[in-house]
Amino acid sequence: MILNKENETRFNFLLFFPPQNLCPLGSNINKSTSLPKNSSSLFPNFVGETMRRRPRTSFLVSLLSILTFASFSLYLSRNAISTWRPYSDLRKLNAVTNHLVLHNRNKNNIFNNQFSRQTRRVSSIKDTLLSTVSVLIPDWEILVIVAPNTPLSSSDTPHCLFPNNASSPAKFSGVLPFTNRTTFKCDLPEPVRRRRMFSQPMLVTSPTSETEFPSPAPELLKWNFLVYESFSTENDVVVFAKGVNHRNGDNRSPEELRCVFDLGSGVLNVAVTSSVQEVFRCPHPDPSELDFDSHYGLPNRIGISLEIVSENTVVPSVAYYIPKPGLKPKLMTNDLSVQARPKYFLCACTMVYNVAKVLREWVMYHAKVGVENFILYDNASDDDLYAVIDELRKQGYNISTLFWIWPKTQEAGFSHSVVYSKSKELCSWIMYVDVDEFVFSPSWGHETENSVVVPSLKKLLAREIIKGGTRVGQVSMRCMEFGPSGQRRHPEEGVTQGYTCRRRGEQRHKSMVLVEAVDPSLRNVIHHFQVNERKGFMSKQVSVEEGLVNHYKYQAWDEFKSKFRRRVSAYVVDWKQEINPNSKDRTPGLGFQAIEPKDWTHRFCEVRDQRLKSLTRAWFRSVTSNGYRMAWQTN
Repeated sequence: MILNKENETRFNFLLFFPPQNLCPLGSNINKSTSLPKNSSSLFPNFVGETMRRRPRTSFLVSLLSILTFASFSLYLSRNAISTWRPYSDLRKLNAVTNHLVLHNRNKNNIFNNQFSRQTRRVSSIKDTLLSTVSVLIPDWEILVIVAPNTPLSSSDTPHCLFPNNASSPAKFSGVLPFTNRTTFKCDLPEPVRRRRMFSQPMLVTSPTSETEFPSPAPELLKWNFLVYESFSTENDVVVFAKGVNHRNGDNRSPEELRCVFDLGSGVLNVAVTSSVQEVFRCPHPDPSELDFDSHYGLPNRIGISLEIVSENTVVPSVAYYIPKPGLKPKLMTNDLSVQARPKYFLCACTMVYNVAKVLREWVMYHAKVGVENFILYDNASDDDLYAVIDELRKQGYNISTLFWIWPKTQEAGFSHSVVYSKSKELCSWIMYVDVDEFVFSPSWGHETENSVVVPSLKKLLAREIIKGGTRVGQVSMRCMEFGPSGQRRHPEEGVTQGYTCRRRGEQRHKSMVLVEAVDPSLRNVIHHFQVNERKGFMSKQVSVEEGLVNHYKYQAWDEFKSKFRRRVSAYVVDWKQEINPNSKDRTPGLGFQAIEPKDWTHRFCEVRDQRLKSLTRAWFRSVTSNGYRMAWQTN
């Protein structure tokens, strides 16, 4: 029940005076009123008692009214931004009146939502109907998701419009890859932030557009409690959700949860088989239960969410269920049916945000040492990332991109990359490193350009596939963290040339994982996966003589301060938050604000290390009319 000013009064009135104690409307209270035999004097006595005890009863009613108002205020405050609690008015599991997906038989106007009342149709200047659902994400940003295939004009200037007529510009972010939904971002205006409850904005093509808001306006979905993505494998469905498992390592039992498929005409409930971090797995629903379009013969768009059984709560969702994909082609070898081999032996996967400046160097270098394909999860970049990617593709580099707008979901994104790679048969091995990390073997420095031995990470992996009867499913390498090395701005020749001074001790490790060795839970922490030990896989850490990672972590201040924006890990506190100051993720000696220390350019410099600088200079430097130039340098 949603309480507004009108039905809140009615609710309180009925709470204190139940209907059975009230006369029907239009009846007269007199001696001729018909009453049950055993209660002929009950109602007159009730009225008389009320009259005799008026002061005391009025006091009790006033007290109870105050308590009720306080309780209702507490209910409202649960949804304040400071607490980010999930909704208390979510539908019960057996209720089918409010759906995760609102169906429209027009295929160009089907959209996803938590409640059907949260659906928005907004008339633009061109009278185009825009259907949206909005989510409040960190830093007071609002993510607006538009219905699939909605016609949008580049000449429009969209705005987010709020019930109090406040507005803010809506900036295009990208298109969600599997559901073809356009996304925008806008800021929550300052006056709106002071409210106890936040209403969903309307996406309009002009802040002066005439719009009519529903009453009451539907509540804004909150990022901390949301099903945001799903992926269908051949055998099951992988669901990604915030706020169900609250801490890393503190996971709900699968028996506490159920997958909920909303068909439009009803819901299907399926058992959850795995619950780890933000990743949940459940079987596909029975195809005979799905609602198929009578014309196209395809399943209609189906919403998917999770139910927390003990709380009888369905998690708000903006995710769709994609029906079970077709079977993969098989190869016939000696009359045995086997799955087709992945296209690439070694891939590199990372999550990126505004890395156009450094991507060329990272791709060119790792392609030289054996990486055949790059999988980039774009966390809503707004620089020239895709222009750089297009240039690299034209030069022959294989780069796959997925628009992954969800904030602080690095672990979930990496889990997604495993099932994505399997579904596309992309990679045998995947290396998980960031774009400021470069993997190499110190032994390569002993080889010359004319050596017949081509340095490659594949050889390291080839030696580690089978060893002593146990299959090595993951190879980890230690990291060396480099400091600013005297640089005051981004070095034109690249990070491998400009940053040459590092800390003495070895830090965290990064990994290359065999895709088939990843545990079905998809659990991963700091670029390191849990392998499936039940199938005989194990992890191994190589020595620093065999392989290591140069992590150019502490760069020139103008580059480094961007790390204060937001940490990508779901389980790492953002640096601006005054929480967990001793975290290993934080930078020693820095506070909670992006304020440059006076001696920044000389920090973290304990060992001069130019091994990778020399190696890359030998491989990538050429002589031009203007002097030496690295291959990744542009005009």
